[in-house]
Amino acid sequence: MKNITTTNQPSDKSGRLTTHRLVLISMVTAITCVLAPFAIPIPVSPVPISLTNLVLLISVYILGWKDASISYFVYLLLGAAGLPVFSGFAGGPGKIAGPTGGYLLGFIFMTILAGIFVERFSDRRFLTVIGMALATAVAYAFGTAWLAFQMELPFTAALSIGVIPYLPGDTLKILLAVIIGPALKIRLQKLR
Repeated sequence: MKNITTTNQPSDKSGRLTTHRLVLISMVTAITCVLAPFAIPIPVSPVPISLTNLVLLISVYILGWKDASISYFVYLLLGAAGLPVFSGFAGGPGKIAGPTGGYLLGFIFMTILAGIFVERFSDRRFLTVIGMALATAVAYAFGTAWLAFQMELPFTAALSIGVIPYLPGDTLKILLAVIIGPALKIRLQKLR
């Protein structure tokens, strides 16, 4: 039996797609597909409160930024193909092209940036929180620009309906991610 080492990235040094790595990517994709559709619409915005970003911020602890990005990309493909995995149990290319599509695409960059901070500063929670906040700001920028374009609004107006109402909740999601993510990572490493 060969010795398996545990690293931030659940793969061997060559970057090969191992069975363990494939299973983790698939499980996180499935969890995203289950939790992301649950959304709370709010009256001041066409953008609902979603658990998608929380799942993604936790996934970077479990998978590392590369595999978390692959997992999210697979989720996007499933949703674009028509499976009802987007917020509000919607699916299809119309959801990506709609007012919230910029956030869906911005989450790719959020996952990459947050994951890099988690991998680089895993022993410094404050820097991880800063990285996740910056990563969320990047997702907000994509989402707000697309929302402004879709709804023919000035950027500041789109910001006031697509970002400002979500700041407290997304702050809480970041704090939950830095608490839950490391704990899940340790438990999964013990199972290995």
